[in-house]
Amino acid sequence: RDGSIDVVIGTHRLLGRDVRFKRLGLLVIDEEQRFGVKQKERFKKFKAEVEVLTLTATPIPRTLHMSLLGLREISMIMTPPVDRLAVRTYITRQSEAVIEEGVRRELARGGQVFYVVPRVQGIEEHAVRLRKLVPEARVIVAHGQMPVELLEQAMVDFVEHRGDVLVSTTIIESGLDIPRANTMFIARADMFGLAQLYQLRGRVGRSRLRAHCYLMVQALERLTPDARRRLEAIQRHAELGSGFNVASQDLEIRGAGDLLGARQSGYIQAIGFEAYARILAEAVAELRGDPILREHDPEMVFDAPAYLPESYVADVGQRLDFYRRLSGARDVDEIDEVMAELIDRYGDPPLPAEHLALVMSCKTYGRKLRALALELAGTRFAVRLGPETPLSAEAAVALHRETKGRLRLAGERVVATVPAATGDDRSRQLRMCVKALAEMVART
Repeated sequence: RDGSIDVVIGTHRLLGRDVRFKRLGLLVIDEEQRFGVKQKERFKKFKAEVEVLTLTATPIPRTLHMSLLGLREISMIMTPPVDRLAVRTYITRQSEAVIEEGVRRELARGGQVFYVVPRVQGIEEHAVRLRKLVPEARVIVAHGQMPVELLEQAMVDFVEHRGDVLVSTTIIESGLDIPRANTMFIARADMFGLAQLYQLRGRVGRSRLRAHCYLMVQALERLTPDARRRLEAIQRHAELGSGFNVASQDLEIRGAGDLLGARQSGYIQAIGFEAYARILAEAVAELRGDPILREHDPEMVFDAPAYLPESYVADVGQRLDFYRRLSGARDVDEIDEVMAELIDRYGDPPLPAEHLALVMSCKTYGRKLRALALELAGTRFAVRLGPETPLSAEAAVALHRETKGRLRLAGERVVATVPAATGDDRSRQLRMCVKALAEMVART
């Protein structure tokens, strides 16, 4: 209170109304995902101009969304610690055979095992079952409802390797660094949030040994769509430093929450998430004095088959995700990145998928031109210009001259002649359309 202490490290106790700071200048919030909105806003009230630095491996949707909108600055550390290996992650049915094999394999190399359950109720039953499956394993139980002395002793025993398997709730989610523990089983993994799963998995793989994480469910076919997406996301993003990707997936699944309210996740039901995000981004740009370019999606009239075949991307959720990313791409580079990911995961794209990428490339150029419509019929490709199209009459004349008549102005349209095409030649025809649009954009 009198300013004699320069640095204070504390828990939620620092939120107490009897705690006063003379000249608070910097606030560092570690494990940001464990704090609520009201708690973080309480910190801000200490001083109007306090600098805030939040640290987290998996930012909550609200915080991540604010960063993506430019309301908060974001910095990512993508480099993993030296000699660390990615944790191999498996989605499997609850199976005693899998558990026994995994525990015995870890014990054989002198390691330890985490066994995480979603609730305190029934935790002793899990421990009894483990003792029967692997009698030689020393099983320790730890959960938040234990007396403090017993909980502390259980954790100390495990850290000092007086136990082989720790059966616990999510109290181990953060703060533990036990390099010897390199296998984890998560029972009823479908009951955990995506950020929780990522934080829990981070308890293993903290040495040079390959770690294993088993996400166990009762029945794969009975998973809810959101639960399946969470599990598939945590399995897919297994590489070190992938916390940002996990958080982005969490944002997509749970929504962004209220920027001015207390909810840290949830969809904007009234107008839709993407419309809400666009309106908010425009408001932020207006307050900052930045130019506001309201996007206009041109009407697309293409007679080419452009889609992701089910035979190429079987999962409907994945197809929808790729459609969303392609349609929302800001430039051709983003489209190329999405297509590179598709090729990496599913192999060379069939013609309809290749056509889709080319059509979306045309769309991004059409947005930049503020075009009203893009039309491809036969050998004629027409770009219908809008009142906001940044293409002057002089530029259109120069375009006609420099392309030797290949692009010409016809009324309110710029018309290009492209080669006739069917089947495999359709991609070449679409590339000509992309090239024509790129030449137009270059002169705006």
